[in-house]
Amino acid sequence: MENLTQFAPFILMFVVIYFFMIRPQQKRAKNEKEFESTLKVGDKIITKSGLHGRVAELSEGTVVIETMAGKLKMERSSISMEMSAALAKK
Repeated sequence: MENLTQFAPFILMFVVIYFFMIRPQQKRAKNEKEFESTLKVGDKIITKSGLHGRVAELSEGTVVIETMAGKLKMERSSISMEMSAALAKK
């Protein structure tokens, strides 16, 4: 019993870290994967590097976006969920 009370602060710290750091990151990653899977041709997007464009082609791991400068092939993970959602609201 004494050993358990000795480790109680460490257990409590782990629980707090889990609920304030690990769990929100997992939820965010899940939302980003869901966003990437719902992309369709014609969606207006903004990449994490700030490029604006429209989805021209989709494949399993990549996306071809059409910008004013031409077409660019990028990874799906490079599309910003937050900025693209803000662009869609406008």
